[in-house]
Amino acid sequence: MSHYEERLERDLDKIRGRVNKIGRAVVAAVESSVRAALTRSSSLATETILGDMPINRQARKLDQRCHRFIATHLPSAGHLRLVSAGLRLSKTLERIGDYAETIARAAVQLSEVPPGEVAKDIEFMGRHATNTLETALKAFEAGDAELARSTRESVVHHGATFDKVFADIVKVGEKRSVPVADLFSLMAIFNRLERILHQSKNICEQTLFAVVGETKEEKTFDVLFVDSRNAGASLLAELYCQRAYPESGTFESAGWDADEQVDQRFVEFGVEKGLDLMGQTPRAFGGIKDQMADYDLIIDLVGGVREHLTRIPFHSTLIHWPLEDRDDPALVYAQLVPKLRDLMALIRGEEDD
Repeated sequence: MSHYEERLERDLDKIRGRVNKIGRAVVAAVESSVRAALTRSSSLATETILGDMPINRQARKLDQRCHRFIATHLPSAGHLRLVSAGLRLSKTLERIGDYAETIARAAVQLSEVPPGEVAKDIEFMGRHATNTLETALKAFEAGDAELARSTRESVVHHGATFDKVFADIVKVGEKRSVPVADLFSLMAIFNRLERILHQSKNICEQTLFAVVGETKEEKTFDVLFVDSRNAGASLLAELYCQRAYPESGTFESAGWDADEQVDQRFVEFGVEKGLDLMGQTPRAFGGIKDQMADYDLIIDLVGGVREHLTRIPFHSTLIHWPLEDRDDPALVYAQLVPKLRDLMALIRGEEDD
């Protein structure tokens, strides 16, 4: 290794070391903020709040070191990717430090320790957040792409946990056993813990970019179309999207009074449009009500889906698209296609070719 190569590797190690140092401080801050919330310790909360200032200074130093590396070495390929990831991580870690500070500030505002089930939720989400963050940082430090991928996947499936947490807070609020101000503070704590998980996912994605040049995957969406019978409009929307936007996610449909078979008029119209409705069976909405949290978008084509849901899952978005003359497949198609095109352009930047 030449003298220049030795110096380049030494400077890269300094960047990795700086990320590692900030990472340890941020993990400690998250752990402390969670303990402060569970114990309502104002001293620990204050220590965490003040500790965010050194984290911010370290993040700025990491920025400076990365920029200095670029100016000194004019890196290319892998070295440039690592430095680029380092620049992004400085912002990510600083943001996580801010989340820990917010949790600590919310802990100070609590008038009493969190009640039983909510305290268990805080402990669980706090442990999950810190473990995920630690593993993500370990993957970056080791340049371990597989560990980054597996850690990223562990974050993807945490949505149901937050829905449970939200339900637990609602139950506590309905009992009126906790002051309203405490409910807001508890919600702030859970929100920041969730954000820490998402930022840990970002660290994994930056690791994959630095190590193998893999860029962040486009987000996909799980979409459910709902109407009354699932024998025409909703089924047509499902099959059209499966054909037109196969890379954008999954598309399903259901009806709360599902027919036994598909409307023959829609079957014949589907043949004209290259959509096979013949082999489809209408699906009962009631059978999937407990799975609503699995869908990112629930598109109501009639306007009555709220009457059939206890509540809208926290991470699901309900869209109202009441269609005119839902029994005429040509009119349904003419109304749906522009709406779907606009929706995909909005959420994915895609246009219907």
